[in-house]
Amino acid sequence: MAFPKPGLFCFATNTRSYQESSGVTIDDTSLPEKNTSSRKFSQKPKTLSCQFSIGSQISPWPTYTSGQTILHNRKPCTVDYRKRAGSLQHPVSTTKPRYLERLENYLRKELLLLDLSTDSAQELRLQPYREIFEFFIEDFKTYKPLLSSIKNAYEVMLAYQREKIRTLEPLKTKLVTVNEECNEKILAMRAEERYEITMLKKEKMDLLKLIDKKNEEKISLQSEVTKLRKKLAEEYLHYLSERDARKILIADLNELRYQREDMSLAQSPGVWGEDPVKLTLALKMVRQDLTRTQMELNTMKANFGDVVPRRDFEMQEKTNKDLQEQVLVGRQGRMGSYGWAGTGDQSPYPQLECLKADYEEVCKEHEILLQLHMSTLKERDQFHSELQEIQSTSTPRPVWIKCEHVVAGGPERWHMLAEGKNSDQLVDVLLEEIGEGLLREKNFFPGLGFGEHIPPFLRFDGVVENKKPTKKEVVKLIRDFWKERLAEDQKEKFSDFFFNFLEHHFGPDDAMAWAYTIFENIKLFHSNEVMSQFYAVLMGKIKESVYIKEKETVAQLLKEMTNTDSQNEGYITIEQLSTVLKSIFPVKKDERMQELMEAAGWHPDISNSDFIKYSSLFLEDEEGQGTPFIQKLWEQYTAEKDEYLQDLKQELGLELNDKVNLVKVREALMNIDPSLDKLTLKKYLSYAFQLTELPEEGDEMEQEIVASVQSALEQLHMSDTRRIGPREAEPTS
Repeated sequence: MAFPKPGLFCFATNTRSYQESSGVTIDDTSLPEKNTSSRKFSQKPKTLSCQFSIGSQISPWPTYTSGQTILHNRKPCTVDYRKRAGSLQHPVSTTKPRYLERLENYLRKELLLLDLSTDSAQELRLQPYREIFEFFIEDFKTYKPLLSSIKNAYEVMLAYQREKIRTLEPLKTKLVTVNEECNEKILAMRAEERYEITMLKKEKMDLLKLIDKKNEEKISLQSEVTKLRKKLAEEYLHYLSERDARKILIADLNELRYQREDMSLAQSPGVWGEDPVKLTLALKMVRQDLTRTQMELNTMKANFGDVVPRRDFEMQEKTNKDLQEQVLVGRQGRMGSYGWAGTGDQSPYPQLECLKADYEEVCKEHEILLQLHMSTLKERDQFHSELQEIQSTSTPRPVWIKCEHVVAGGPERWHMLAEGKNSDQLVDVLLEEIGEGLLREKNFFPGLGFGEHIPPFLRFDGVVENKKPTKKEVVKLIRDFWKERLAEDQKEKFSDFFFNFLEHHFGPDDAMAWAYTIFENIKLFHSNEVMSQFYAVLMGKIKESVYIKEKETVAQLLKEMTNTDSQNEGYITIEQLSTVLKSIFPVKKDERMQELMEAAGWHPDISNSDFIKYSSLFLEDEEGQGTPFIQKLWEQYTAEKDEYLQDLKQELGLELNDKVNLVKVREALMNIDPSLDKLTLKKYLSYAFQLTELPEEGDEMEQEIVASVQSALEQLHMSDTRRIGPREAEPTS
């Protein structure tokens, strides 16, 4: 801030004049030297010592100096000068005071050292002037209070302005932010406007093209209208000429008709003399009579069209009486023929003979039914008495609803478990629930020892830990086992492979504990398909090939349904499902095929064009429970195998303890299943007699290979045995 500079120059001038007149010198060393380091605003300037004599006068320099630049309107500098202007005499040539030169040089150097590129450049620029002003305040003791008050007033004002600027800085930042946001909005709006303008221009061009097209269509339509108008005028003229020609022709025709009537009247002398009015009236009356007669005729036809003449009615009535008499005679005598049968005459009514024979057959059947009815009544009375005896001696039927408050999960879970199950199955479910709770309470299983009847994977002495897995974990473990088993060559024994699988997954130390844990779980849960099938294979009740064949059948079903779904939408119709089932199971009975269809979601009241999601038929939950469709497949496979083996037993005609040789079993299999091929027949015989190699057909060794009927049937029941074709071989074309 440069406002104190004129006053400073005046003070410097007075000081110099005072030095020259009074001989007082100011110490030049008191001026601050050049400072190269950054200057702080709080640094106090050094004081300049100045001594004045009491009677000294302030020098008026540079009033008379040529080229002076001091302003004379400054009151502190010009009052004394004006008072003493006339009395003081100055030398012709006056030089600038040395103190002023030092101050100017100091100011110039300090300004050159400042870095004016920073934000606080104005504050730094003000600092040298502040220091010089401090020098004046310190050196001129007389003016120090006034100068200090001036300096303080300016400092207070500067501090106030600085504080105000500081408070306005956030507003400036916010203003910049708002400005940027507004600019962005403006740019976005301009971009949107440009896009809208572009779209509007494009729409304008399209509309212009549409207008041009419509104009062309308008021009073409106008030309077509012009052509049509011209053509219409031509057609109008043509029809006018045609109308005129028609009128002329009608007139000619009327003329010709009149001439012909005149000629006919001229040729008939009897009519020539009649009155035309009278003839016209007679013709009108005749026409009315004809119309009335026609109406009466139609009424008679409608009312009496189905009426039989009296003569025909009397003849039919007489015939009916004769037939009634013959029927009465037949009922009374129960004879083989009617009145004319004894004389050898033939009945004149062959239809009556047929009715007579049918009536006799119905009478015989009626007598047989009466006898059956009497025997049925006797059986009913007998069964009723037996039922009463059984009800009085047997225990009452269990009330299964009591279990819903005992089973974990409450009524909802019990209803879910008991849905569609009979009493025997409900007993299994209840035993599973009780056994599961007891199994959870066990912490250890006692070892079964090393007996020969003990399975190899359970041979252990001591106590093993109960790992207490959930049903889901056991099912997942069994599924993992089957994946590894099907991936191997299956040469290793099933039980040995199972124990090796446990050793590989849980280590040799925990393998035996897991073997006992899994064995106890699969032995308990009979209703779970995954566990029950695995238990049957593990204990040798069914062979491994049965499970593999079942999985192959399910995979084949899914593949055929996928191939049928040509659109790859995941849905097929009921008719397509029936076709797939018939292609996979050609010998399955119709009622069982209908059971499979109902398990898949078909109902008799829906059409065959409805769709089903076939992938949902092959799903399994986390506990291994399959869909009703898969369960029905397994149930039917077991039932069909039992029926097949029952047919084989009946064909053999032997008791279970009797011995049977290989030849007789082969003949029986071919009789009950003529479609058996040689390879399948050989496989079944190997299962029945537990042989790896069979002698050739016709060899004498076949008579020596014998086994009991019970053993053969049990081995076939354990194996994958099923009917290949119908019992009666179809005739070949």
